[in-house]
Amino acid sequence: MRLYNTLTRKLEDFKPIGDIVKIYTCGPTVYSFPHIGNYAAYTYWDLLVRTLKANGYNVKRVLNLTDVGHLTSDGDEGEDKLEKGAAREGKSPFEIADFYSKVYLDNYAKLNLLPADIVARATDYIEEDKAAVDKMLASGFAYETTDGVYYDTSKFPGYADFARLNLEGLQAGARVEFSNEKRNAADFAVWKFIQPGEKHAMRWDYLGRPGYPGWHLECSTIIQKELGQPIDIHTGGVDHIPVHHTNEIAQSYALSDKPLANYWIHCDFITIDGEKISKSLGNTYTLEDLAERGYSPMDYKMWLLMGHYQGTRNFTFDSLEGAKNRRNNWRARIAECYQGDTSTGDAAGGTPAGAPATVGETAAAGPVEIPSAFNRILAAVNENLNSAEAFAIIDNSDLTLSDWEKVDELFGLKLIADTPDVSAEVYDLIREREAAREAKDFARSDEIRDQLAAQNILVRDTADGSIWQYIK
Repeated sequence: MRLYNTLTRKLEDFKPIGDIVKIYTCGPTVYSFPHIGNYAAYTYWDLLVRTLKANGYNVKRVLNLTDVGHLTSDGDEGEDKLEKGAAREGKSPFEIADFYSKVYLDNYAKLNLLPADIVARATDYIEEDKAAVDKMLASGFAYETTDGVYYDTSKFPGYADFARLNLEGLQAGARVEFSNEKRNAADFAVWKFIQPGEKHAMRWDYLGRPGYPGWHLECSTIIQKELGQPIDIHTGGVDHIPVHHTNEIAQSYALSDKPLANYWIHCDFITIDGEKISKSLGNTYTLEDLAERGYSPMDYKMWLLMGHYQGTRNFTFDSLEGAKNRRNNWRARIAECYQGDTSTGDAAGGTPAGAPATVGETAAAGPVEIPSAFNRILAAVNENLNSAEAFAIIDNSDLTLSDWEKVDELFGLKLIADTPDVSAEVYDLIREREAAREAKDFARSDEIRDQLAAQNILVRDTADGSIWQYIK
């Protein structure tokens, strides 16, 4: 298995640290309804976890929910996004966080994304944040000003390396609003003090003053507590590279003598009709908006996986229609697998309908035996999560039902769940319809066809007999 590592800017063979692959995913800031673009990253990282498991690895993944500290800029200026959401809706920031956390997680389930082993809310780690700032202050990596505690980037010699930053050319205010008390233009807040007269409902006493943690700090403290340094893989969006992840690395350097992560994997954005997703453009579509147009979350997930996580994807409803049709075509092929012998209703391919399929075993169990067709599919995904290439192999390969079950487990597209085998009674109706057609009793044939259609089953007449498929 090979992955593109942002740390080294090259494809690398994946080599885990220990028996359990430890992954941290930068999660959402839970202050408003998510649009479809927000789920691109989590779909890609779902494929990452599923691919690791298909290769026999045990995985432990932590996903954070930012419910405090993320200002409207990614630096140290603007209004806290939770406070902004609270003012917009006339609720407390805690109510906003609870509501939108549930929305996010409900949509994860709709997209059939594997749940993280730990979902960590930033506000549950305030004491760990304080302890981390204490340590940075004691070691000289941080200093106190009138508006907060700042990390001294000059103390970390490798600060610019991860994002290839030009610190000499970085002018004061280029990334964050300049403060005369800051020692360096790139210094960032690890703790913010609430200023006199400032309304801020989310506050904790620290250093004798009310305040709240900086956005970047939570990821470092959550990783240290829940996974320990170093972790195997840290995931996020490309927008995290120059600020958020650069600052995470710096903080963690001050807190531990070990690297934060061995592999850093970043995905690019999606655009809609060639435009950036923006409320002003009216293109912040939600999963509910797609459903109103007749598209399921699985159709959208299919569209995402038809591309590559490192590429900028342009969403259009025409391309979504193509993804829906492709998924339905795969479901029709699965239905044909069930009909290997329509005289008995037995499923073809060597796996009984509804039987569980295992893609991989634990690494300790040894090599995983996989049929050749699926072996080629997995090999494609093992090359830097190339699901697009894997989909092309699926399109051009004869798959057994057992293969399809493994494909479904690898990509999480609910192909089997949405295409169950039909009952013995339905097979009896199909055979009765065939007999009616042979007897030229077309009235009865049409009656049975309509009866099946009422159950969302379409019957197609072929040279080899009648073939059914689900039409919904």
